[in-house]
Amino acid sequence: MVVEPIRDRRAERREATKAEILDAAWELVRAEGLAALNLRDLAAKVGMRPPSLYSYFDSKHAIYDAMFLQGNLELLARYEALPVCDDPVGALRQGSRLFVQFGIEDPARAQLLFMRTIPGFEPSAETYDVAKRIVELGIERLTRAGIRPEYFDLWTGIVSGLVWQQIANDAGGDRWTKYVDDVVDMFLAHVNKHNKRGRSK
Repeated sequence: MVVEPIRDRRAERREATKAEILDAAWELVRAEGLAALNLRDLAAKVGMRPPSLYSYFDSKHAIYDAMFLQGNLELLARYEALPVCDDPVGALRQGSRLFVQFGIEDPARAQLLFMRTIPGFEPSAETYDVAKRIVELGIERLTRAGIRPEYFDLWTGIVSGLVWQQIANDAGGDRWTKYVDDVVDMFLAHVNKHNKRGRSK
């Protein structure tokens, strides 16, 4: 006889309410901007009084932290779901297209994950571990393409630049995003040039 585990319905309701609060928070920041989030409007949106929010999140920064975690988990899941590509350069292009698409499809989420625009907000250590895993995956892709890890910062600066240019100047278009593959080729040419110089010394 199989004994079904006893459900903790109170915990389930609590998690469902937290999810509802976070969904409402995303709606607000997408409509009004990341810094415009306030607990009064958020509480009204989910039909509760502002003090009741503290039963679920102890501060506004805790809400941002949960949103930061959600965004990074989504990005990590997309990276992990990418089909295996035997060509390392092809895999780099693949990952770069994914990152750029992820960034432009939700500017508020991209701002929270990749910029530091909220005064005093620092992700918790547990939350930041997910972001670090994404960085590790990015470095792995570069390494497989023959690029040393010290070039990772340059790479993220270039690819992020496409995201922010697209968001700021051609929302909904492809003026900058169409250059992802060209950027990969330019970056590889630059790195290979420097590698050859180093070997010739």
